[in-house]
Amino acid sequence: MATSQQRVTAVRRFNRFYTRRIGVLQGGLLESPYSLTEVRVMYELAHRNKPTATQLGGELGLDAGYLSRILRRFRKEGLLASAGSKEDARRTHLWLSAKGRRTFDPLERGTNREVAAMLGQLPVSRQEALVAAMKTVEELLGGHEQAKAQITLRQHRPGDMGWVIAAHGALYAQEFGFDATFEALVAEIAAQFIRKFDPERERCWIAELDGEPVGSVFLVQQSKSVAKLRLLIIDPKARGLGLGKRLVAECIAHARALGYRKLTLWTQSNLLAARHIYKEAGFRLAQTEPHRSFGVELVGEFWELKL
Repeated sequence: MATSQQRVTAVRRFNRFYTRRIGVLQGGLLESPYSLTEVRVMYELAHRNKPTATQLGGELGLDAGYLSRILRRFRKEGLLASAGSKEDARRTHLWLSAKGRRTFDPLERGTNREVAAMLGQLPVSRQEALVAAMKTVEELLGGHEQAKAQITLRQHRPGDMGWVIAAHGALYAQEFGFDATFEALVAEIAAQFIRKFDPERERCWIAELDGEPVGSVFLVQQSKSVAKLRLLIIDPKARGLGLGKRLVAECIAHARALGYRKLTLWTQSNLLAARHIYKEAGFRLAQTEPHRSFGVELVGEFWELKL
């Protein structure tokens, strides 16, 4: 059995190897002017629902002064947006501005490409073994809470629309009795989104639980000042985790950052969980319309939120 010192040496050797492998020792991530820590802060601002500086520091384990300097730089460069908390005037909520999103998105895509290239050097069986080993390390060092399944949000990529369509078709058939014409409608919406996608004005979020898609929401441009929230769905295994609320909050925050004045959506009166999320987020019911669609009698509802 290895001695305590041998185990310490082995861990330090692995740390040196992995930091070299992923380029942590480079001055700027992906040849950008931002350090790994700064991009990590951007990541949290992009994927969390308007955190405070205290929450960011706790999540990242950063010294308050160091984090303050990073946020000061972001604000000076126009990357950071903020607003005081309605519940506590002493707290300030932070998120990436539209310029911040434009700055961060290429870095996230570039990082994904680099990791994909690193994995691509290995056969699939070794890729799976590597990911499993990393998960084991994370669970062993992260403690009980970190060992729990984590939900992450990302932008769409090839293959995601198929999941969105299939998930809507299966869930709405099972829980609400909708027929296949509803799946066809979702397919049309998804296809139109891809064909006309404007990355400067629109976005799709895919939520993942342990690497598997479990939710989605879309922000779609309707006019220069009005955007539409579409295709919100939560897989049953991810319910109860606040994911629906989180996805809607991301959509609202991004719509505000892009300068939209109003956000609208169409839902049905029997979708009680979704209606509750929309109401809590500040949407107001603007119009109702009875109709027969997808093989059932429904009452369509048009909701809107002034931004």
